[in-house]
Amino acid sequence: MRLMLHVCCGPCAAGTLDHHRAGASDVVGFFYNPNIHPFMEHQRRLTGVREFATARHLLVREDLGYDPEHWFETVRGDADERCRRCIAFRLRRTAEEASVTGSDAFATTLAVSPWQDHEAIEEEGALAAHATGVEFVYEDLRHLYADSRRVARELALYRQKYCGCLVSEWERYRERSETDTG
Repeated sequence: MRLMLHVCCGPCAAGTLDHHRAGASDVVGFFYNPNIHPFMEHQRRLTGVREFATARHLLVREDLGYDPEHWFETVRGDADERCRRCIAFRLRRTAEEASVTGSDAFATTLAVSPWQDHEAIEEEGALAAHATGVEFVYEDLRHLYADSRRVARELALYRQKYCGCLVSEWERYRERSETDTG
């Protein structure tokens, strides 16, 4: 089976690649993350993915389209659905890439994160699979999260402090600033 693996960052790939290689004859990475802001953060994560790919002999296809206006238009609306729409956006693009490159299935490294919406990953991946005719492989890989951090440290990969979008970065600091009385 040829698997197209959506890669959000080097650390998440570090925790999931061996798992996916054990179940597929060929794994090809796919970097598509227009949600990551600001642009320099996007570039740092792309560099981390490239460094990981070199170290682990992973071919990575890249869609470097960076259109924040389109991304914000896609995810705007009900704040409770923002992450789901972002996941759907990236998984749909991954499924399309898997389809045009002849992959049998696709998956995402997002499945290793304890902070991601796993219900949304599973449901939106299934919808993208239905739309493209390429199987979606979902497995809850949160049990590999500690390994992802360990391998990322060993390879000296850039390890980010927030999901990637502008809103997640703001949320990272919001609670601290709301409790800071000066």
